[in-house]
Amino acid sequence: MLSIDPKEIAAAKLQGYLQSAVAPRPIAFASTLDAYGNPNLSPFSFFNVFSANPPILIFSPARRVRDNTTKHTLNNAETTKEVVINVVNHDMVQQMSLSSTEYPKGINEFDKAGFTMLPSDTVKPFRVAESPVQFECKIMEIIALGDQGGAGNIVICEVVKMHISESILDATGQIDQHKIDLVARMGANWYSRANLGMFEVEKPLTTLGIGVDMIPDFFKESGYFNGNDLGKLGNIENIPTEEEIAIFVKENFEVKAVLSADDMDTKFQKAKEYVDNGRAIDAWKLLLAKK
Repeated sequence: MLSIDPKEIAAAKLQGYLQSAVAPRPIAFASTLDAYGNPNLSPFSFFNVFSANPPILIFSPARRVRDNTTKHTLNNAETTKEVVINVVNHDMVQQMSLSSTEYPKGINEFDKAGFTMLPSDTVKPFRVAESPVQFECKIMEIIALGDQGGAGNIVICEVVKMHISESILDATGQIDQHKIDLVARMGANWYSRANLGMFEVEKPLTTLGIGVDMIPDFFKESGYFNGNDLGKLGNIENIPTEEEIAIFVKENFEVKAVLSADDMDTKFQKAKEYVDNGRAIDAWKLLLAKK
């Protein structure tokens, strides 16, 4: 058996062991505002419910291991003392993952990930309209667990209002665990889908994904791509150039055949196939290619 003294290994390696061993973990999709009212949206898997009376949720935005910086969510929580925690189901997991990209301060992750901002009733941060359950919270206390990279910050939140989509309720008015279709975080790129098992989500680029807001409307309005597909399409570093598209078409017989058919449905069907097979950049090239 491998025995480890936490003080004798690098924090990043220790974090990997912890996240892989203590799983699956529910996801707090935290919406906050900075002091100037700019929205921020980010997921955290150090999260759970700890009390029903009063209703208390706790999540922990840790200091970054690589450079010991703090996250915008923590800074906003300290400033405003309000947060909306949205739960994450399978329909939104790719967009949620894209939102974890480290965009500069002031960039709206709702726009980048393609989510809808829904006004809250009792707090100022917005709710994620696509989330099946949303908790409006007042922050009671923030406890720093250390001052080095990897140290957590326990954010203790009291739920002041809860919103539940009627689409996930059963005949008795309770949440149907099959309908809510929750996902949870595991180690590395792995997630768990409550009613089906494990699946993998490619981590967002270490560079910046262009975001769902940069996807052309004719992609979005085609009816072929769901939210998860849009999350994948938004997680590319750059839109393909005309030269890259020309090379792609020249080197792929099947693409030439699709383009020669001059049928947009055929084109979108093939692009959807590319997205499903982890080839989002090829979907972009196909859809932007001209006959």
